[in-house]
Amino acid sequence: MPRPLALTLGEPAGIGPDIALAAWARREEFDLPAFYILADPQCLSRRAARLGLNVPVEVVTPGTAGATFARALPVVALGLAATAEPGRPDGTSAAAAIASIDRAVADVIGGVAAAVVTNPVAKSVLYKAGFSDPGHTEYLARLSFEQTGEPAWSVMMLWSPEVAVVPVTIHIPFKDVPEHLTRDLIFETGRVVARDLAERFGIERPRLAVAGLNPHAGEDGTLGKEDSLIVRPAIERLQADGIDARGPLAADTMFHEAARKTYDAALCMYHDQALIPIKTLAFDHAVNVTLGLPFVRTSPDHGTAFDIAGTGKASPASLVAALKLAARLAAADRRKQRKPAAARA
Repeated sequence: MPRPLALTLGEPAGIGPDIALAAWARREEFDLPAFYILADPQCLSRRAARLGLNVPVEVVTPGTAGATFARALPVVALGLAATAEPGRPDGTSAAAAIASIDRAVADVIGGVAAAVVTNPVAKSVLYKAGFSDPGHTEYLARLSFEQTGEPAWSVMMLWSPEVAVVPVTIHIPFKDVPEHLTRDLIFETGRVVARDLAERFGIERPRLAVAGLNPHAGEDGTLGKEDSLIVRPAIERLQADGIDARGPLAADTMFHEAARKTYDAALCMYHDQALIPIKTLAFDHAVNVTLGLPFVRTSPDHGTAFDIAGTGKASPASLVAALKLAARLAAADRRKQRKPAAARA
């Protein structure tokens, strides 16, 4: 039996519990891989009752989760109460969310879980509790380093069958983007994307389309110098490294159907340049994938949705896509690890 996926609770007051329960309730319909959730069992039982879902909750160890999955939602209890009501985070929210992430990473690095799937967190809630990382992606990279001793260049990719996008700069104000955008950042991001698309997604020679920072990719410098001084040299370095990368391209013409057929991933210079097109094209089923880590991590591509938590209105579609993609990528990792050393060289 394949190892199960480790699913985090996310923000207890958000829709993480809702979509986890809904996904398990429709596990046969969705043909889901086995997973367990790291959470307070009572929190899940209360939410299931509120939603009117007949979801039995069973406390397990990761090793017994796969055998339990067919009859009950497997829960690895963390020994922390999560008492927040839907839409109203409380003093237990941050500790429960962070402990769930910590244990999920420990489980996958320890070999008892196949991959990590994270439910959405509320960064404002975490920040008030002293959380120091900008977001999930950066925190996972730090946990990975602490537990393996190996530094990781983590990259956030939003993936869907329609398009895959990578924001080179992520959660920073737009006014600060030019200051943070460097040749090295673009090059290292592109290198990680190309490697993981090849090794985990099975794309033999990934094609990267790199967006310009400015309108019309700078219009030969008349609309900004960053594209010629920063973006273009980084692309040339990727090309010299044997990576199929092109650009800088005008971002406003990169995402129509014919253009998307010419690349496997789009590298975008800032958050909204990447997320607007994928959320327009694949809002319900896009998946957040962290590249560059020594383990697979995926997540639904949406937030905590406090306004609909506990109402039954939250769709599990993006979580379902995240679970399925995590299982697919973890299987690719297993196949790679089984190859003889000579074949990997």
